[in-house]
Amino acid sequence: MNRFSQNITNLQEYSLQQTQLGQMCGSKLLFRDRYEIIKILGRGGFGITFLAKDVLLPGNPLCVIKQLFPRITNAKSWQRSCQRFEKEAKTLGQLGSHSQIPLLLDYFEGDGEFYLVQEYVQGQTLAREVRRTGPKSEAAVKQFLRELLPVLRYLHQHHVIHRDIKPQNLLRCEEHQRIVLIDFGAVKEQLVDTSENSIYKSATTNFVGTMGFAPPEQYCFRPVYASDIYALGITCLYLLTGKGPLDFDHDRQTGEIYWQQEVKISDGFANILGKMIKVSLDERFKTADDVIKAIGTQIYLPTLNNCLTTQPLSNKSSDQSEVSPEVYLSPIARTAKAIRERRAKLKNINLHSNWPHYQSQASN
Repeated sequence: MNRFSQNITNLQEYSLQQTQLGQMCGSKLLFRDRYEIIKILGRGGFGITFLAKDVLLPGNPLCVIKQLFPRITNAKSWQRSCQRFEKEAKTLGQLGSHSQIPLLLDYFEGDGEFYLVQEYVQGQTLAREVRRTGPKSEAAVKQFLRELLPVLRYLHQHHVIHRDIKPQNLLRCEEHQRIVLIDFGAVKEQLVDTSENSIYKSATTNFVGTMGFAPPEQYCFRPVYASDIYALGITCLYLLTGKGPLDFDHDRQTGEIYWQQEVKISDGFANILGKMIKVSLDERFKTADDVIKAIGTQIYLPTLNNCLTTQPLSNKSSDQSEVSPEVYLSPIARTAKAIRERRAKLKNINLHSNWPHYQSQASN
């Protein structure tokens, strides 16, 4: 049974609720008799994020409350959105067992608004980190990918597409220095009006994601797992250059980004990055595992190249030249050859060590 009420939000209630929650900031008023609202962390097209304190738990731990604004036009759409919100919230609850995804503490509906209460992760976003310390090296970005790609694989194994990977949604935790992925767009997408006439709405009404970081299929409301890989690749470009995707020149016909001249990285990593941000799904990496394998192979390429390098053959003695290096030798033949070479070497050593004695005999 659906746990939510069937109230429909109108604009007056929307504005009133938004103002009431905002007025609680910095006051001792408690939201739902439990949460003390401290400040606004951020706002966007889908809602507002607040930093709060849970006064009912020992130590009054900090948490994050996300107030999501559903775009509902009729009762049927509202009911469907309630069901989808509850389903997606439960999915987020399951994902929260991962150390790099904030734990979902609660979810509920009130006065026609949806709320998520999540673990608060103290740290700074990668966007702020780059602004403060500058672009990162190839080695640092590779390390970032090694840390985040397993998280992406974990999400996709649970049939979740994040839809909004970008530097602003990646936090470096102060306590453990791990990268934490926040602000899942999957829940937001379920709050889009699903009424029959929604097909006539503009792309800006229903689009979930961030311009430039989202690939073309996401603008068409058909995101796939590879959509997250594209956004992750664009995020790597930002980490390497400090430039957002809209700051690069684009090919007007294909939509591909002209980024190669902006970065100084190895050819191997450039090929990997290029395949992550291909506009065409057919040319892009399909899974996080594909990228992980490519990066792993690239690490060992120098070693493999050294193993495969052919060194010029040195001039061999008459004893060694009797057998061509291209001829296969059996184990017995190799052993016999080694014994002959060692005997020849010992003979030369003895000859040189007795050379003064031979000289004295010759003089006599």
